[in-house]
Amino acid sequence: MLSRRAFTRATGAGLAAAALWPRLPGEGAQPAPTAEPLGRVVQSGVELKLRPDPDSQTLGVLSEDSVVRWLREVVGPPPRFQMNWRWVETPDGYLFAPLVQPVLDVRNSPLPALPQTEMGPGLWAEVSVPFVDLTLHNPPARSPGLRARVQQGEPPRLYYSQVVWIDEIRPGEDGTARYRIREPYGSYGDIFWAAAEAFRPLTEEETTPLSPQVEDKRVLVDNTRQTLSCFEGGSEVFFCRVSTGLPFDPQGNPLERSSTPLGSRPIWRKLVSVHMSGGTTGGGWDLPAVSWVSLFSGNGVAVHSTFWHNNFGMTMSRGCVNAQPEDARFVFRWTLPSVPYIPGDVTVSMPGGTRVEVIES
Repeated sequence: MLSRRAFTRATGAGLAAAALWPRLPGEGAQPAPTAEPLGRVVQSGVELKLRPDPDSQTLGVLSEDSVVRWLREVVGPPPRFQMNWRWVETPDGYLFAPLVQPVLDVRNSPLPALPQTEMGPGLWAEVSVPFVDLTLHNPPARSPGLRARVQQGEPPRLYYSQVVWIDEIRPGEDGTARYRIREPYGSYGDIFWAAAEAFRPLTEEETTPLSPQVEDKRVLVDNTRQTLSCFEGGSEVFFCRVSTGLPFDPQGNPLERSSTPLGSRPIWRKLVSVHMSGGTTGGGWDLPAVSWVSLFSGNGVAVHSTFWHNNFGMTMSRGCVNAQPEDARFVFRWTLPSVPYIPGDVTVSMPGGTRVEVIES
């Protein structure tokens, strides 16, 4: 239950050849592959400023998926109607941080073969580059976001930190390895091919439980402060900033408070990755490969990884708790129920798993 207005742009469709964040026309050379911090601009029309100030000189305007070098975060006044004071310093100027996803560009050696599992040959893998272009294996496009991109002539893409299931390897036309990727959970049925080097295989260790010996655990989400804390007994063992629900219902009607429901509820389902979609025509969302999902409300509210904004500390979602990928992964591993690597999905009956309490402070 996530926001970015009509975020169908985050899904993939089309028949573009697989590529790794190629040079973007009219914007100069993109950074070379590197494990140094980078940033991906998440929407078009983002202004590059001389200083971390919306009123300073505009040095240029970047389009969606431009990739910049991320030197550091600094504090500066926000643009109009914004509340976040974070800016990203680049070698060429400053960008408003909520519009820049922190990313890396880590290329991987293709696997020679896939392991055999109960789900057939395959494994879970995480996108480790700013973005990767896809080729649709089984046209026509099925998901709403895919169809929208086809109609707009845009390439299908996945973004840094998204997690997918890889079930086949083959050489591409240029001789480089390609993975066939799909979504076992929540998908409309679209299957893709993509450059193998863009995906980092996840290990079983990355899904193993954290502090499994501790029975007294709870998660506290504060809608007012936009924070999440994990407690073992009376001790806080983890803290992060999150983005909970905007004060609007699914039909867009205003609410008195955040759309993330107050109260204490148990986690009842967890998935390594799931395709999330919902809402109404013109105001819905269609998000593939959302990772580290911990559902705690029967209407689909979850703590999960977020790749489409960097505005943590401010309300942004349709009800879910948006978290940075590393924070969502911690919550996923630390809470109950535990999730085995295969199938990467578990549902439990009441009384459920670790309780998530949402409050207003």
